[in-house]
Amino acid sequence: MSSTTSARPRARLTRDRATWLIYLQLATFSTYLYGLSAALPLLRIDQEVSQAVAGLHGTSMAVGGIISGVGMPRLVARVGRRGATWLGLLLMACGVVLVTLTTALPVTLLGFGLASGGGSITLYLGMSVLSDHHRAAGPAAINEANAVGVTVGIGVSFLISVLADTALGWRAGILITPVAALLLFAVMGRVWVPAAPPADDHQEQGAALAAGAPFGWRFHAACGVLFCLVAMEFLFNVWAARLLADQTGMTAAAAATGLTAFTAGLAVGRFAAGRLALRLDPTRMLAGALVVTLSGWSVFWFSGQPVISYAGLVLSGLGVAVQFPLSLARVIAMSGGRAAEGSAAASIWAGVAVGIGPFTLGALADGFGTRTAFLMVPLLIVLAVAGIALSSRPPATIPA
Repeated sequence: MSSTTSARPRARLTRDRATWLIYLQLATFSTYLYGLSAALPLLRIDQEVSQAVAGLHGTSMAVGGIISGVGMPRLVARVGRRGATWLGLLLMACGVVLVTLTTALPVTLLGFGLASGGGSITLYLGMSVLSDHHRAAGPAAINEANAVGVTVGIGVSFLISVLADTALGWRAGILITPVAALLLFAVMGRVWVPAAPPADDHQEQGAALAAGAPFGWRFHAACGVLFCLVAMEFLFNVWAARLLADQTGMTAAAAATGLTAFTAGLAVGRFAAGRLALRLDPTRMLAGALVVTLSGWSVFWFSGQPVISYAGLVLSGLGVAVQFPLSLARVIAMSGGRAAEGSAAASIWAGVAVGIGPFTLGALADGFGTRTAFLMVPLLIVLAVAGIALSSRPPATIPA
């Protein structure tokens, strides 16, 4: 039976300097992700474009993520995981700077894509490093890293909503990304994890690589679950503020605080999940989280009152909190010991999700309204549950 579905003894998570480096790199990544997500509705107003056209920024992010996923194995082979993660942070910072320079659509699309490509390199390589470095405690470390990141995201999204109504403007808020990247490199640029996993794990990985076998159907089913959950999280990140404004009458700038409520739920959920993942079955945790997400979405979708809408977004965030970390951990666990290759494949699946999800919702919102378009969330939940059930079944129960 898969390690993702069987009961496990409690693991121990040791947070050494290498672990904190990955945590802080993920925090820097979050300044880009939540900063540009909070800024997108405001950028759309400045550019005077439709929701579907604004959704092209999500498509650009997808393209960046896909390109980085395809090129990641070669990049790692050339410069190593240490060099690749720092290069990713550099590209991410450059992309954010481009967005601050102008409202010209081609430039902002390029900026979103470049930031996404660089950020994906740092994110997915960091996750594979945590998986290798902490082994049985890998899922807990991945959850905790994302918890640290989303905590930073709360502050960034709130800062942007505040600066939007000042003379500095929202662009000053997203400049925190290049500043944070430079400071982190200055302070921890020499820190890194062991070059390779312990001997037994390394031998197992070498055997898997030597075999050259393609990933099995369970791996791809797990990737399908990741696709659904990444798309869902980005729907909230990119469009929840717009729906909040539509249903409550809040201004776009004020409604941007809705993302703060969502990320607050994410932070609480991920810190709690970091402890739970040391004890509980990750697959059951993931299924339970989807129930919580559906409950939060229902409260948010039916509400027309700001306070209730915020409560729905916090509850949604609590559910979404474990979805990406645990679904990524399941992909890595089903990669047959090829953590780096599995992470690269996950980057491609997630990149496609980032492109398809927000753009599809934006197109539906232009035709049917944002509220109707947000019905994509329960649809993705149903598909994710089906994928979890499929990928959790023993290999012998389904023909190859």
